[in-house]
Amino acid sequence: MACGSTQISRADSFVLGTIQIMLGIFNVLMWYFLLVLYMGQIKGVFGKYEPLTYKTGCTLWGVFFILSGACIIKATKNPTRSLIVSSLSLDILCMIVTLIAIILTVVELSKFHSVSYKNYGQAKLGREVSRVLITVYHLEFCVALTHSIFMCASLSRRHSSVSTPVTEEAESAM
Repeated sequence: MACGSTQISRADSFVLGTIQIMLGIFNVLMWYFLLVLYMGQIKGVFGKYEPLTYKTGCTLWGVFFILSGACIIKATKNPTRSLIVSSLSLDILCMIVTLIAIILTVVELSKFHSVSYKNYGQAKLGREVSRVLITVYHLEFCVALTHSIFMCASLSRRHSSVSTPVTEEAESAM
């Protein structure tokens, strides 16, 4: 089977882990930017613009990407079964978080309530940041999916290589 013979080099694992850390830091910095942007709003006739992703702290979820990237790098340096399983679990968690973030961002971008003319510029800039972040979420999903596929293949390869000597011993005893 082609999937069972796939391998990922250590350098590629380091790169994927580093990309996840960088995407996580970018998401956290965008959260800080949106925090400063939306906190500077003036209470107007139509109120403040507080989107769904801002209220849920969606971009702050980049901490999961940072943790996943750090676990990938640690598992690449010292590839034990428990580290591989934990990096795979964090990849799956990142994919779930990313899908939720994409759904929330699409819901946010699909509806736009009127805001005061004083806050319109901030609301428009915040929506542009959300458009950038939806692209970043797709990239993060692809990175986590790619790494999880290779880690599944690695786990199945390790499982078959561990069981092979036992079966060879049993066959040679007969």
